[in-house]
Amino acid sequence: MAIKFQYNKTSLNNLQKQLKMRQKALPTLQNKESALRLEVRKAKEKSERLLMDLERTRQKYGYLAPLWNEFESGLVSIKGLELVTVKVAGVKCPELKSIEYEIKPFNTFVKPAWYVDGVRILKELSRLGIESEVYLEKKRILDFQRKKTTQKVNLYEKVQIPGYQEAIRKIKRYMEDEENLSKASSKIVKQRHAEEEEMEEAGND
Repeated sequence: MAIKFQYNKTSLNNLQKQLKMRQKALPTLQNKESALRLEVRKAKEKSERLLMDLERTRQKYGYLAPLWNEFESGLVSIKGLELVTVKVAGVKCPELKSIEYEIKPFNTFVKPAWYVDGVRILKELSRLGIESEVYLEKKRILDFQRKKTTQKVNLYEKVQIPGYQEAIRKIKRYMEDEENLSKASSKIVKQRHAEEEEMEEAGND
């Protein structure tokens, strides 16, 4: 990225302000990037752990598999999810607060005794699956923001800060050269003027 500047004091002051602003912001961005990286890993691990819990729970109730054919289809359904928004490392993320189930009424005297347990098992399995998906979405959001923050860190660290520093060096060098040239010119003018005065005085004599 080419830094636009002019060889004057105003441009120098502006570049120094921009450089200072980025140097001040860089540590904050680096800390945010580290925090987001950690939160991405935590959300991923939590999602994977919930999926493992889901699989373990399925295996735990595997012995009931032959009985599910007797279970009434559509007896348990999800009516709605309550998600809340929480801030994680400054990023808004979803968090599962509750799941609202709709359970069709059934006669416990007519239906098999394990129906009540079946309802509880289905609710447990669905909760683990849904919570895992929520954490997966949380991980996706955090990772997207982490990538954006990394890009900004790289832009400041590798492009803009060195670019501003180089531009400032060029302006300072140019201004120093201009000053030295001006001094040298002034010295030459004074010297010539002195020589002319000497020659005039010599002529008058």
